[in-house]
Amino acid sequence: MTVLDKPEIGDRDLNLADLLGALKPAGDMPLVFHYDGNAVRSGYHVTEVKAGQFSGLDCGANPEAWSEIFVQLWDVEEAGRTHLSAGKFAAIVRKVSDHVQLDQSARLTFEVSDGVRPMALYCAGAPVLKNGSMHVSLEPRPASCKPRDRWLAETASAQACCGPVEAPSGCG
Repeated sequence: MTVLDKPEIGDRDLNLADLLGALKPAGDMPLVFHYDGNAVRSGYHVTEVKAGQFSGLDCGANPEAWSEIFVQLWDVEEAGRTHLSAGKFAAIVRKVSDHVQLDQSARLTFEVSDGVRPMALYCAGAPVLKNGSMHVSLEPRPASCKPRDRWLAETASAQACCGPVEAPSGCG
């Protein structure tokens, strides 16, 4: 068995370098995150940025290792506050990187809560400029069976050139 350097990142996922690169030209523009059909409130805080190195076995007993960066957003309203600017968000991340090693290519996960509901995990879509603000859509991060995901990718690839492929022995 081969240890995977990091899990494949889906089409919706962004890494830290992608996000900061897209925000760089936005500077003083408001940065608005959207999740569960709503925009974060204007008083939101970045309460934590943390980096982790993970290793484990998936349900098919395949070892893997990856880096992940978590950005925690506290979605609250505070009088007189506006959405963070893209530049302020980037400055917060730079400040963290002065103290914590942040792998710019790491998988990026957002933890969001309004202080009442439990935190939920989201992956970020590409930032989009709209009405003078940068908007980032956060989509729920679903669980998956990695051996099945790899098998489906191999099946699609093999069917494109060779026809049907047999199913794997399955998950453990």
